[in-house]
Amino acid sequence: MKIIVFGATGNTGRRALEQGCKLGHEMTAFVRNPEKFYGQQGERSATQVKVIVDDILNPVSVGEALSHQDAAIIAAGHAGQGEEFVRLVDNIISQCEIHPGFSGRVWVMGGAGLLDIPYTDLIGNNLPGFPPAYKTHNRNFERLLRSELDWSMMCPGTMMDSIEPPASVRLHVATETLPLSIPETIKELSEADLAGYLFSRLQELDVAYDDVVKCMLDHIGLGGPFKRKRVGLAYQSEIPVC
Repeated sequence: MKIIVFGATGNTGRRALEQGCKLGHEMTAFVRNPEKFYGQQGERSATQVKVIVDDILNPVSVGEALSHQDAAIIAAGHAGQGEEFVRLVDNIISQCEIHPGFSGRVWVMGGAGLLDIPYTDLIGNNLPGFPPAYKTHNRNFERLLRSELDWSMMCPGTMMDSIEPPASVRLHVATETLPLSIPETIKELSEADLAGYLFSRLQELDVAYDDVVKCMLDHIGLGGPFKRKRVGLAYQSEIPVC
């Protein structure tokens, strides 16, 4: 497949390029800083990866970059950028929607606070105590819901360079809801107490960057099981795979 990665010098984006190349995909990196990119990828990137250096907020540049691509991974920006983060995601999604040569398959990065809390009608990002900046993810999710693209939103907890869980533990994938075993009595808690409960369990959502990227690349084709869904990950042996 031909896959373009926006934000290809970030922790997620650069790993997407590396894993994609190993899997035999034709990878394109959309970057702002070519020096940083080549410093990370080395000389092999000159032959294995097509590099586009431009402004991710420029609709024309993004539209041209999408030509002949089968899928896009949007790993650019972060919640702390506020309005700029929302604008760059909207710009890429908008260009994906109108480009006649793009397939429509998109992965977008979000966060675990976007996932539904079992037995409630709440998500973490809307609870007291969660950083207000995370609500930029809410806005990006709302933008995707208005789109007809074949999108998926990756919603991990804290991502780490490397995690080696015990041999008896596997990476489990959940759609739409937090990938944690949560008791039904959770619905009796106030929002403040529910937030405290979730904060006490956030470490269970720690996940390796490489596992996040592998999940996206394993489900990069059109019409897969994660079409138009939020996806959560956790190393939890007692949770069945969704």
